[in-house]
Amino acid sequence: MIQLTNIFKWYNVGGTRAFVLKDVNLHIKEGEFVSIMGPSGSGKSTLLHILGLLDEPDEGEYQLMGDSVLRLKEKQRSALYKQYIGFVFQAYHLIDELTVYENIETPLIYKNLKSSERKAIVADMLDRFGIVGKKDLFPTQLSGGQQQLVGIARALATTPKLLLADEPTGNLNSKQGDEIMNLFKQLNEEDGVTIVQVTHSEKNAAYGNRIIELLDGQIVK
Repeated sequence: MIQLTNIFKWYNVGGTRAFVLKDVNLHIKEGEFVSIMGPSGSGKSTLLHILGLLDEPDEGEYQLMGDSVLRLKEKQRSALYKQYIGFVFQAYHLIDELTVYENIETPLIYKNLKSSERKAIVADMLDRFGIVGKKDLFPTQLSGGQQQLVGIARALATTPKLLLADEPTGNLNSKQGDEIMNLFKQLNEEDGVTIVQVTHSEKNAAYGNRIIELLDGQIVK
């Protein structure tokens, strides 16, 4: 499903290259649940953003579902993202001007679903995450944990084949965190969703069937 070959990412600082990722090679099969770990600044989020087509490497090859991603036009890449990927952001990335309901509904509009279908999916997500009572509120009226739940609901609303999650439980209490990780496990085992998560938590990492460790932009394990 995913094949990264010789991926480099760098920034130019004072005429020298500061590497964020160095010669990363990674193969992820469909249906895997992979956890990426490593200290802050090791390149975890950058790697996840490249996998999610939100950032580009400076060098290397990325194949997703058989497509050579870096050779696609922006429009084709965007279509690939909408078709296959759900992304849970560490910083939520909710749209402040939209209500909780509208935030969850937005990716469904791009999938050209009928209004009745969208309503049913959003209602299911609101119920599943226990946020029915928050549906008419705006993100700024929610706690960090509630915003995180809305972000996860939005990512799952499109039933993605590939779920990418950046510290998905970072702003949740331990009970909510356990519920989300169990939900991810269920999606992976029962629905065959491929999941790649970035986490600092060894407990959360253990939900995956493979742990990848990054250090200074390189895979060390």
